[in-house]
Amino acid sequence: MNLPIGEAVRSALECESLTKRFGGLEAVKEVNLRVDAGERRAIIGPNGAGKTTLFSLISGLYPVTSGSIRIFGQDITHLPSHRRTHLGLGRTFQITNLFPTLSVIENLVMAAIGLKGMKFQMVRPLSTYREFYDRAGEVLESVGMAEKRWEVAKNLSYGEQRQIEVSLALISNPVVLLLDEPTAGLSPADSAMMTEMIHGLDPKITILLIEHNMDVALQVADRITVLHQGGVFAEGSPSEIRNNTRVQEIYFGTED
Repeated sequence: MNLPIGEAVRSALECESLTKRFGGLEAVKEVNLRVDAGERRAIIGPNGAGKTTLFSLISGLYPVTSGSIRIFGQDITHLPSHRRTHLGLGRTFQITNLFPTLSVIENLVMAAIGLKGMKFQMVRPLSTYREFYDRAGEVLESVGMAEKRWEVAKNLSYGEQRQIEVSLALISNPVVLLLDEPTAGLSPADSAMMTEMIHGLDPKITILLIEHNMDVALQVADRITVLHQGGVFAEGSPSEIRNNTRVQEIYFGTED
């Protein structure tokens, strides 16, 4: 069940002093992050800055070393990933994870079945899961991919497969959506399509995205947080980050 957005709770996501150590390596260091409800926030930074580790802490793939995580005021720091999903947290990954021989809509139906905790029955035709087909159809309509519903996943272009990955994350009706490098490996044309798709998502969904493409980050984000060596290095509006010379130095690797 997704969390309601109460008038008294404006923050969709809060990380307080969030830290993750792997042995002697501190991959995420005392990160404080607050993302307002409905906000589009980009997380940028050079390789090794801790971006994906931060996402893995928020989504529950890694346990935190210290600190806390809250969604709409509810502490989720020690909840398993599936509980976070049921509370309204969705996530995509850098690598596509589709069933290549199933159609687009069948991929979404399988995701919906998994989220409901139902056991898939080999003797039951997938087409009989009517409520899941209806939900999958709604999601595909919302992202402009309805015409691709019966395409076999492996026959889609890489850019289209990345768009379907976002659709899989939307099947759970998330209130907070984590997008991990949504334009990674895409051509300029496919990046533009993905950017347009993100712009078109329900404005009630709070979006936190990791993005290496600075142009994309500047286009889609209301605010940008820059990570460097595991900690928050800078934060501000797209124009503030664009004009920050220290960010330019660390992001483009020109610092001494």
